[in-house]
Amino acid sequence: MIAIIIGLTIGFGLPIQTTINSKLRDAFGSPFLSSLISFIIGTIFLAIVVVASGQVLIVGMTTISSQPWWLWLGGVFGVIYLTSNILLFPKIGSVQTVIFPVLGQILMGLLIDNGGWFSSAVQRLTVSRGLGALLVLIGVIVTVALPNYLESRKALVDVQAKADVQGSGKDGLNSWLWRLWGVFAGMLSASQTAINGHLGIVVGSAIKSAFISFLIGTVLLIIIVLIMRPKVRYKETTDQHRWWMWIGGVIGSLYVLGNAYLAPTIGTGLAVVIVLIGLMAGSLLIDQFGWLDAKRNPITPIQIIGLITMILGVVVIRLI
Repeated sequence: MIAIIIGLTIGFGLPIQTTINSKLRDAFGSPFLSSLISFIIGTIFLAIVVVASGQVLIVGMTTISSQPWWLWLGGVFGVIYLTSNILLFPKIGSVQTVIFPVLGQILMGLLIDNGGWFSSAVQRLTVSRGLGALLVLIGVIVTVALPNYLESRKALVDVQAKADVQGSGKDGLNSWLWRLWGVFAGMLSASQTAINGHLGIVVGSAIKSAFISFLIGTVLLIIIVLIMRPKVRYKETTDQHRWWMWIGGVIGSLYVLGNAYLAPTIGTGLAVVIVLIGLMAGSLLIDQFGWLDAKRNPITPIQIIGLITMILGVVVIRLI
């Protein structure tokens, strides 16, 4: 029960972090620079927590040399996933940018559990687990895509708005390549969860595992920013500057920390779907109440049905 609460909580915080980071991006004018700032803040926060808990930040060379190479890729996968979402949005639209990575997360979570990949505990793919995962995916589609589709049909919005709902005005090979990349990015996200979970076991601390992952991600983002050299145009105005826009990295670090704890505790597949339910619930509440300067978009009955479908999927996976 504690694991489920943790999963729902960190999932709930993810759309809050996204909203906060969008404000940071608006203030600095660069998604990559804002992501780097968020990662640096998260890394510093986790470093303080590690030291406060009486642990050391450094990992011994013996540990590094004796472990598989993939153990240090969690932070890299996290950066790729984050960057992919930035790139996917203008290519396939907001709705599909959510759905295709989610599909990749669910598929990879089941594969990791079934094959015991990344040294995770084996949880065979049964009919009930497959059915539960399918219900979760259907719930995501109903919650995210169906309301937009019905609204576009009813209101007969312009072509550009329809393109955002459907993903792209041109449904050619290029669009499908981006969709496949979205699935792949989601698979990397699930892999990060499993890797960080095993890293926590190796170093004896989920907190230290999250710190290492964030540190590696920060170094990679520094390299990306140095290569791309984005223009900095900080806007310190009342509309652009909010004190809470600096805490996105803290929320992100807690998300990584929670996943590092959940993966070895309940399995990667179940951790992914529980976090997804928290994510969807958080997104709906942000839309409903317009938290953090977000545009208000009242929850519809269809979205509630979608969320209930996702919860039913978790019940099927967990109990049947």
